[in-house]
Formats: sequence, structure tokens, C-alpha cells
Amino acid sequence: MNKPKYKLGVIGLGEGRSIISAALQSERWDLVNVCDINEEMCKLRKDEFGFQRYTLNYMDLLNDPEIDVIAIYTPDQLHGRHIQMALEAGKHVIVTKPMLHSLEEASGLLQVWRSSGKHVFVGQSSRFFEPMIHQRNDFLAGYHGEVDTVETSYISDSRWFLQKDWSRQRGFSWLYNFMIHAVDLAKWYLPEIEEVFGYGHSSNTNKEYGLTAPDSMRFVMKDKEGRIAQVSGSYTKPSLQHIEPGISCTLRGTKGTSRAVYSNLLYHTHFPPEQPVTHTFEEKFPYYFRFEGTSHHAGEYQNYIEYFTDCLEHGETPKPDLMEGIHTLSILTAMERSMESGTPVKVNDVLSEFCLEL
Repeated sequence: MNKPKYKLGVIGLGEGRSIISAALQSERWDLVNVCDINEEMCKLRKDEFGFQRYTLNYMDLLNDPEIDVIAIYTPDQLHGRHIQMALEAGKHVIVTKPMLHSLEEASGLLQVWRSSGKHVFVGQSSRFFEPMIHQRNDFLAGYHGEVDTVETSYISDSRWFLQKDWSRQRGFSWLYNFMIHAVDLAKWYLPEIEEVFGYGHSSNTNKEYGLTAPDSMRFVMKDKEGRIAQVSGSYTKPSLQHIEPGISCTLRGTKGTSRAVYSNLLYHTHFPPEQPVTHTFEEKFPYYFRFEGTSHHAGEYQNYIEYFTDCLEHGETPKPDLMEGIHTLSILTAMERSMESGTPVKVNDVLSEFCLEL
């Protein structure tokens, strides 16, 4: 029996490059139309991928009855409005992280979502990278035993990102745009994080681009059971690419320990009585990294749009959804406030301030 196909519209063709590739290579998706305010970007993607249609007007996607799902890859500061417009137009939504750039829009968006009957899926791509998939499966199978310590990090020399005009505009944050990968992985394993404490620093390099949001950050978090997460980020300094991964997630449990890394396709495990093992998935490099370098997420996007269709087909909610995305944002807000105050901040206090009941 043939599985149903879903019709996709994409807005934001710079960051949306990977999902265009994913949709065109999928048997479950049809790419109906794409949108960007920059016509040269539209033409670039048209020539690269060979599709025929594009538009400079988002309303053309929203008013197209053929489109089932809108994929949003616009600058962070525009996500809230674009999500709301898609829901009001009766479309499901896939949105890249961060779902929003602050909690100020969250309450209104929740109301629109609850009345829409549609799904909002947050594309936390790190969950869908090969080593992280295997680590999650081992965790669910109980190989770690009781996990009470999670260590995540995202360390990279990302000064190249500051060449993008919108990254230097008001509202851009290394915490929300980059470190969110590490925060999401910590929350994936400790979903009820209740308190955070940490420090941040803005380097001279950061300040040269007119940014004040910290580009180096270190945090400790705990959940309601007292389990601990350590989360680290650094973004404007030379990195040790030859020995350290960009993104790392380590689980320490009573029966075993594991570490999944990105962009190296490696997964390290020690589940006694087995000896420590390094699992490599290098044969999948062309699947995950289809363009130049390893700074994109094409394979992860492929994995998550296939996951999205499976959820729709089986009547399940794709995760992380809008509710989980808002909780992640509340953790990020608490992290910001802890850096400012130098004191621990409770996540529920943030949710209460914004009148958010999840």
C-alpha cells in the first residue's frame, strides 16, 4: 500500500537549503513552492535544485490550498509571526530552532495553536544525527541504568556566522541560536529541569560585531529529582577541531556511560561487562553532509521530515512540539537571567511570569 504524500512550502531559502534537499529526496514529500524576500536567493536555489516555482510573497504559500505543511527557516526574530500566520491559514508547521526568540510571543501563539488543530514541530536537528539516534535507543533500552548526570556542549569557531546580516541585528543570541542544541539535548534526558545557574562572557571579538549577548557560557542545571546537567558553549574563538567535536552529549548511568558527538559520526559506549567501544558511522557521511563542509544539517532534516510524516500517519504528536519548545525557551530565559544576576533561577518562576501553563 502506498503511503500518503505531504505537500510542503518552504520560507527562508538560506537556512532552508537542507530541507529543500530533504523534501526532493523523499518519497513522502512533494515540494510545492518556496519563498524568500531575496529573489537572487530564490534563483540560486532554483538553479541548484531544478524546481520551477518560487515566490517573494509569503501569502502565496499560505493561500495555496495544495500545501499541507509550512517549513519556516527565516531569521529567528520572524519565527513567531510566521508560525502564527501558518496556523491561521490551516497549515501544519515545521520550524527551525529557536522556535521563538523570546517568551513574549508564547502566550498568544499557544492560543492560536490550540484553536488550530495543527501540529507545530521544532526542528531540533541534533536529536536526529546518527550517533544521537543510537544513544537515544540505548537509553530507552535501559543500557545506561539510572542516568543521573548529563553533560552536553556546543563548542565551535562560528565567527563565519557573523557575516550574515541578520545575525548582527537586535535579537540575535548565541544562546538561542547555537547553545540551544546543547540545552535541548540536556532537556531530552532531563525533561523536568527546574533550576539553572551559570556564567557568561562577551569577548572582544563578539563586541567588534556590535554584539553584547555572551559568546562563552557555562551552566549547571538540576531537575526535580536532583539529577544534574552540565551545559557548555563557546562560539568566537579558534576550536580544536582535530580532537573535539562541535556538539557532544554524555550520559552517565549506574550501568554504563555513552557519548554521542557531532559532526564526527562517532558514538562511544561503555556498558560493562562489555569493554569500551567506539562505533563509527562514517559510511553515512554523504547522507548527512550533502553540501560543502559539515556546518549544515541535511541528513538530520531528512530524518526529521520522515519522522514527521510517520507521526502524522499514526496520529502521534511530533516531538519536540510547541509545548516542549516553549519549555525549552523558559530554560533559556532562566539561563539569561542567571548570567545577569549571578544567582540560580527557577524555570517555573519564568513560566509564571509569562502566564504560561504547560
